[in-house]
Amino acid sequence: MSDTHLLGALEAVLMVIDEPVAAAELAAAVEVPLPVVEEALAALRDEYSAPGRPRGFELREVDGRWRIYSSAVYADVVGRFIVEGQSSRLSQAALETLAVVAYRQPVTRGQVSQIRGVSVDTVMKTLMARGLITEVGEIAGAVQFGTTTEFLERLGLGNLDELPPLAPYLPDLADVDSEGRA
Repeated sequence: MSDTHLLGALEAVLMVIDEPVAAAELAAAVEVPLPVVEEALAALRDEYSAPGRPRGFELREVDGRWRIYSSAVYADVVGRFIVEGQSSRLSQAALETLAVVAYRQPVTRGQVSQIRGVSVDTVMKTLMARGLITEVGEIAGAVQFGTTTEFLERLGLGNLDELPPLAPYLPDLADVDSEGRA
């Protein structure tokens, strides 16, 4: 398969997927070795983000998976077009709960309630229904939760390591361990 044909085939597949896809899945679809596909994806990403030719879309790798997204540069335009009048924002309680899960995962519902000082049952169900958190395990009979790929996508993050550090904003947390002890 020629380089031009490979790039076109990858673009065609990336245009029709609903969720990010692993490079290995793309390699199987185009019947090309994985290293060649990984190199082609990087080339497409670089081409789309090249200076001097602003594009309305970009190719991003999120949690090891690839997808074409609208460019963050045009987020305001896309927001007006898609979301205007039908925006369903998260409540302050949901945002706080989501932050606790994101930074402390894996975490149980009880641990989140303890940190927030209120019951989070309803909020956790809402976050699960919106696909932002999911069950990731169990400890001592309690379900543990963590964030999803959808969470990473919505925040424009490639992985959880890209979350901003909390310590500069909440200095008291710098001396707290993962179990919440000082």
